[in-house]
Amino acid sequence: MSVEQIATHFCENWAVWFLSITLIVAAVIDGLYLKVPNKITYPLIVAGWIYCGWVGGLSGFGMSVLATFVGMAMLFFLHLIGGMGAGDVKLLAGIAAWVGIEHTWWIFVTTAVVGAIMAMGQIAWSGNWIKHLVQAKFIMNEIVTVRNADKLYDLAAERKPRMLLLPYGIPMTISAIGYFACMGML
Repeated sequence: MSVEQIATHFCENWAVWFLSITLIVAAVIDGLYLKVPNKITYPLIVAGWIYCGWVGGLSGFGMSVLATFVGMAMLFFLHLIGGMGAGDVKLLAGIAAWVGIEHTWWIFVTTAVVGAIMAMGQIAWSGNWIKHLVQAKFIMNEIVTVRNADKLYDLAAERKPRMLLLPYGIPMTISAIGYFACMGML
């Protein structure tokens, strides 16, 4: 590719580059503080709506808003039971606002895989396989037996200080950028 072709490709795909850079910033903050701040997620969502409305008119805006809520719904149950933070849910909603439902679905799926690999890596690094296996069985048993989202959330909050936590914004960012690259969107 010539420099001119690269520049043209970048200009055609600036929105995905903007989204990718924003995701990197969110992942770094999540890695450092275990939190994706609202100062990133809310503007990301609103900017996605504006962008899609600008590119696709009222229909584009409507699809972006719908995608935002679908993206949010994909992780909302896990948040309700304390399995992840609200910032992670809003970050996926922000991705959805920019790229739509289909791309968000595949980013969600690949994030689950990358997140599982990263979690296994964290556990391997800690060397506490048995402890984490027992915790996983205990959590799954709670989900099956308690069946009350508020109680599950409280139990997760109580357990949180003793757990090895995965900043989910990191696997989400890796998955999204990897997906964008594989799909030729960068």
